[in-house]
Amino acid sequence: MFSKTRINEGGTPVDGEAKQANPADKPAAPAPAQRPAAADPVPGKPKTKAPTSLISSDLTITGNMKTSGDVQVEGIIEGDIRAHLLTVGEGATIRGEVVADDVVVDGRVIGRVRGLKVRLTSTARVEGDIIHKTIAIESGAHFEGSVQRQDDPLNTNSGGQAPVPLGAAAAEAKKA
Repeated sequence: MFSKTRINEGGTPVDGEAKQANPADKPAAPAPAQRPAAADPVPGKPKTKAPTSLISSDLTITGNMKTSGDVQVEGIIEGDIRAHLLTVGEGATIRGEVVADDVVVDGRVIGRVRGLKVRLTSTARVEGDIIHKTIAIESGAHFEGSVQRQDDPLNTNSGGQAPVPLGAAAAEAKKA
């Protein structure tokens, strides 16, 4: 793409040429230190995605967690979690609110679940309300609470209606 020409006559030598020592060729000031090329972000190049954070089964966390990345919980969390993708492992327990773009529950959640896509697998146990854009509940999942569909379930300040318990929704349908 680039050709090596003799543009740098008094400067740096071109490959294969030896530079002749000339006292007048000394630079006036030392060259500024250059950062390694790997440290410079390339404009327009997407950032590499960080690996999924893992909360192992022997770990208990008390407090809130917030990340823009992915989290897989296998341990116990007593607090709220906000993430991009949250996977609650089969042996995991979360006591608090869960907010994520994608939520996959294989374990236990005691608290509200908010997500654009929420999936309860056959081993899931959820005790709390689910606010979602899309939901999938596999056969065998245990769920106690209410379900509400919203276009923006991640917005906690939405002025939507209160979640409707499943039994109450059926009773309201019979009245009409």
